[in-house]
Amino acid sequence: MPFDNSYARLDEKFYQRIKPTPVKNPRIILVNRELAEEMDFPLPETDSELAELFSGNKLPLGAEPLALVYAGHQFGNFVPRLGDGRAVLLGEFLNTAGKRYDIQLKGSGQTMFSRNGDGRSPIGPVIREYIVSEAMFRLGIPTTRALAMTSTGEKVYREQEFPGGIFTRVAASHIRIGSFEYFASRNDFDAVRTLADYTINRHYPALKDSDNPYAALLEKVCSAQARLVAKWMRIGFIHGVMNTDNTTVSGETIDYGPCAFMDGYDPATVFSSIDHYGRYAYARQPSIAQWNLAAFAGCLLTLIHEDTELAKSRAEEIVEGFGAEFRKHYFSEMCAKIGLVPTSPAKDLLNEFLEILQKSKVDFTNSFRELGKAVRHEHSALLELFADRELLQNWLEKWRGELKKQGIAPETATKAMNSNNPAFIPRNHRVEEAINAAIEHNDFEPCKKLITILLLPYEEQPEYAEYMNFPEPNERVYQTFCGT
Repeated sequence: MPFDNSYARLDEKFYQRIKPTPVKNPRIILVNRELAEEMDFPLPETDSELAELFSGNKLPLGAEPLALVYAGHQFGNFVPRLGDGRAVLLGEFLNTAGKRYDIQLKGSGQTMFSRNGDGRSPIGPVIREYIVSEAMFRLGIPTTRALAMTSTGEKVYREQEFPGGIFTRVAASHIRIGSFEYFASRNDFDAVRTLADYTINRHYPALKDSDNPYAALLEKVCSAQARLVAKWMRIGFIHGVMNTDNTTVSGETIDYGPCAFMDGYDPATVFSSIDHYGRYAYARQPSIAQWNLAAFAGCLLTLIHEDTELAKSRAEEIVEGFGAEFRKHYFSEMCAKIGLVPTSPAKDLLNEFLEILQKSKVDFTNSFRELGKAVRHEHSALLELFADRELLQNWLEKWRGELKKQGIAPETATKAMNSNNPAFIPRNHRVEEAINAAIEHNDFEPCKKLITILLLPYEEQPEYAEYMNFPEPNERVYQTFCGT
């Protein structure tokens, strides 16, 4: 296979060379054949061969398995060494166009970074990451991808006994802000430079011609994160663990642990069972992204300028610019949800609509989707969602007036809104249904059905209309959990 393992050519202080720990009785649950075709990745023909490959029992020719080292700020507290404690990077696969893909197995056994953990994963987190990462891709969000889901035939013990699973993740790379923090915290600035040069060569090669490539790298990563988080906000996504070790320099969403999608609109929404103080609440995601980027900037200071004060000044200027960059992307994404160009009146209308949603505790996804029908006064279903219908009616009149002022025809507005407001998201209760069916009955059909529906999140799909529904009180998911 055409592997070109460039990270493995770095010094071994960047990783541990280790093979996945074999499992007893692997069984392939699902393979993303469309992604494999996009990658030009040759799949074995039989299920048993697929299971051997995606369990790590049999390595593909050319793979050089590694567990990457990194550090990270976890809920604001610095942990000097984390690393891949239950994952192994098989290698970097090159397709025929020369595009590079990291292929990683999660739940593949212990490494030197396991910190007394077993290195395994219950099947639940595997299902969650497969469903949500592929849905994010279909929703138009930069993300790591799911290549395969495998059961191990072994038990994993957490609070109770669970069936074990392995998730095969594809990423542009697995370089995180925490990767830089690991070496910067040890004052190993030669390694920081090596990693920065590697990152530029791999992700931002045009920066090599910049007057200051390292300042330019910081700018690029800030810009990528600004775009990413703005897109999260558009679909009501809450990452749940925005630690620096879960923040990629490529701008992809990574590590779908206690993530969730907001049902009723509330900026303070938190799902993660370990986020006791709401650090990573929906509305706090932009400020946390900036916080993480400040940590990244601190790692690069010695590279940005030999004069410490000049380096700090330049880095602060770049990180402070994140706010304006984020707001630009945020209002572009969010105003598109109401069919408007992001002028000042449009931003005011957006904020007013969000206030109405919060006051009425209305479903975030369904309200925006139904709004697309209200351009032509077809809004009975929309009105039924709201307690204060008069308040909404007044807003609708102002909104239609602004559409007219901007010269946006009704059919144009509806089309734009339907392409920005999904009809289907991985609703938390549906994901939990799929996980419970697999754990309790070894039934993966609900999982596969949900994945199929989410292939077309912006289409109506009337035969699956029930999957659009806001959860009933007894279906509500109030907490999601990390997969470790």
